[in-house]
Amino acid sequence: MPSHQVVLIPGDGIGPEITRAVQKILSAAGSPVEWDQQQAGLAALDLGEDVLPTGTIESIQRRRVALKGPCTTPVGDGFTSVNVQIRKRLNLYAAIRPVRNLAGVQTRFDNVDLIIVRENTEGLYSGVENQLTTDVVMSMKIATESACRRIARWAFRYATQRQRKKITIFHKANIMKMTDGLFLRCAREVHQRDYPNIEYEEFIIDAGCMKLVQRPEQFDVLLLENLYGDVVSDLCAGLVGGLGIVPGANIGDDVAVFEAVHGSAPDIAGQGVANPLALLMSSVMLLNYLADTREDPACRQAANSIKVAYNAALADGQTTRDLGGRLGTDEFADTVVKRLG
Repeated sequence: MPSHQVVLIPGDGIGPEITRAVQKILSAAGSPVEWDQQQAGLAALDLGEDVLPTGTIESIQRRRVALKGPCTTPVGDGFTSVNVQIRKRLNLYAAIRPVRNLAGVQTRFDNVDLIIVRENTEGLYSGVENQLTTDVVMSMKIATESACRRIARWAFRYATQRQRKKITIFHKANIMKMTDGLFLRCAREVHQRDYPNIEYEEFIIDAGCMKLVQRPEQFDVLLLENLYGDVVSDLCAGLVGGLGIVPGANIGDDVAVFEAVHGSAPDIAGQGVANPLALLMSSVMLLNYLADTREDPACRQAANSIKVAYNAALADGQTTRDLGGRLGTDEFADTVVKRLG
């Protein structure tokens, strides 16, 4: 069976623990993957390297696909987010966050099945900041027509491929008429010209967030600029049980990085209690991506087998402590392995 070289970045805190658990499950499922382990974040600094080593970026460029654990980002000062650096340097302009209810995970909402598509390279979240005077700083919101049109085309194409029926834009174009206005204009033009079969709607973001927590089942695919997408994707994760059960991907034209979207949780690192499910779900996305881009049915088979197995474990109440269960990290991996078809 041919294998696919995939870069593996364990990350910081609980990252190495959940990464080992995911590797165990993918191996047991017969996933045709070989790992090229690299470092980033505090783990790289501890080895005397840069927070994002050149070798790590070069390896991702060479392999074209990576699985990344959580990396610590200092708050207020220190180095720039590793996640932001990776997205910028590899031009991973589309961030994808599927959010759905899982059997066995009790929440206040039912029938949630959303996909958040976030522009990943521009806007306020791109981190372009300047010190104007000793007591004045400025953060710059950047929008280009090429990037706005690119993410719109990507979202509509993705919705069509996944047989989704509606795309909703959240924006603040009533106030930011030029930047958010450009984002809206590009989405409207792509919809009208190329994808009139997809239902399309727009909400000012504050009203949209209210509607999300009132009746989330009314939404299908959400398309947002960078900062809005970061906030709303976490809000949506809260609808189904939190960041521990939500996968994520950052995709460009020919490179993709799949990642756990939660933090590195240094307070529980090394205790063997971390939940590997989010990274496992991200690895299923990775396998499906390989199946699509490299036409390998073995990847699809492994992805389906793993998804069925972790769904069965959750439905049986075999979960980690954060989801109300009693299992540790390795025990959860073992119970998923037992359920592999």
